[in-house]
Amino acid sequence: MIVVSNRLPWTAHRDGTGGLRLVPGSGGLVSAMAPVLAARGGTWIGGADFAATDVRLAAGLCAAGRHAGYELRPLFLDEQERRGFYHGFSNEVLWPLFHDLPSLCRFDPAYWQAYCTVNRRYAEAAARAASPGELVWVHDYQLMQVGVGLRALGSSGPLAFFLHIPFPPPDIFMKLPWRRELLGALLAYDLLGFQAPRDRRNFADCVRDLLPQVRISGRGEAYVRLRTDGRELRAGRFPIGIDYNDFYRRAASPAVVQQAAAMRRQLHDRQLILGVDRLDYTKGIPERLEAFGLALERHAELREKVTLVQVVVPSREDIPRYRELKARIENLVGAINGRFTRPGGWVPIHYVFRSLSADELLSYYRAAQIALITPLKDGMNLVAKEYCAASPDEDCVLVLSEFAGAAAGMAGAALLVNPYDIVAVADAVAAACAMPPVERRARMRRLRRGVRRHDVFWWVEAFVRAATAPAGRHGDAPGVPGALPPPRRRASGPSSLPAGC
Repeated sequence: MIVVSNRLPWTAHRDGTGGLRLVPGSGGLVSAMAPVLAARGGTWIGGADFAATDVRLAAGLCAAGRHAGYELRPLFLDEQERRGFYHGFSNEVLWPLFHDLPSLCRFDPAYWQAYCTVNRRYAEAAARAASPGELVWVHDYQLMQVGVGLRALGSSGPLAFFLHIPFPPPDIFMKLPWRRELLGALLAYDLLGFQAPRDRRNFADCVRDLLPQVRISGRGEAYVRLRTDGRELRAGRFPIGIDYNDFYRRAASPAVVQQAAAMRRQLHDRQLILGVDRLDYTKGIPERLEAFGLALERHAELREKVTLVQVVVPSREDIPRYRELKARIENLVGAINGRFTRPGGWVPIHYVFRSLSADELLSYYRAAQIALITPLKDGMNLVAKEYCAASPDEDCVLVLSEFAGAAAGMAGAALLVNPYDIVAVADAVAAACAMPPVERRARMRRLRRGVRRHDVFWWVEAFVRAATAPAGRHGDAPGVPGALPPPRRRASGPSSLPAGC
């Protein structure tokens, strides 16, 4: 199997002494794909974070891949390519557009040209790596055109694509000047995977409106089937998960339990409401803060009884829009604290602007009685699943945006809210704080059961089974795992590096 993504699962750089340092990547994609590639064998193609002229770093990276059980092939981009492809088209066009924020898009034709050029380079790298009939699995919005590039190079093997972010409805997607080109490129794949039912539905609706010559069938079935140019492809829903057992085990460690208990004592055993987000305008942080302030106004019984801990992980602070967002968040925190804080006593909001270590994050999850996760739109939002996995006591509540992909599988157990409706979010916060322990545990038990059943390894097996099914035999409904070799959990941390790297 060939995996193609914007970045490799390892980062390589030099430390302060000039020596090599290779760090295994984090996140759901790496934790899912690395053990499967190690078990099956294969190649991971992705962008390198160092110059092509640094031969020692390249050699160390390749050695790390061999030690892990698969091949790593870095793709080197120059600064102009990276600026136009990644910072430009991927993050100033596709990211805001696919999150229903077209007013934030910058439709620069030069960005589109850079995107096409870099996607062709990824396609050429995949074509060189793939054996006849080998599955090529391409990931996410940065690389949607790799499939059509591979077909142009003569590839006839199975091609699959998974979109980790939302797919927009037609009235939003129509604003893209290159809408037909991008949509047509997706039809080059044999299997398209989406996070949530809404994303698959939006994609099919866009095809109906923009490419009427494509025949679509399968409404209400496991897959939507699309016929074009004498071939058939399928689109299905494959909601990504987390490594549940890993989160559960680490959250139960003595160090995490002690840190969580200490945090609760420091907050005088008030109910802790937790928000954890990367600094991004799609996460709805200002709206969440406004809703929390309104909850304190509308529900006086919450005052001095609850504390919101809002963690914001720094991201892209060199971009003016993100600096403005940070300033807005900090102004709101100051205004709410200024209104409700009592000298020498309760502070309503504790604002943390930094990255957290793995154990710190787990201790925040374990300490919090309520997780307030309210993105304006999100492909999945794995923080919601991590919180559930790391809450073995189950005396807690998940308040979740209905516009997060995770909401499709958590309805009925989480408290779903419209993040734009700050009155409804404020009342949901009050309801979560007042919820009886019996109801809390029943709801959280249901959530944890679903997260455990549909973990990240289940996701990989389900997708690969669908992508490699013989023609006309597409298996069961998306999300039913097939008979892949049992995934091996990779060793974590720098100790898994080969000697000398």
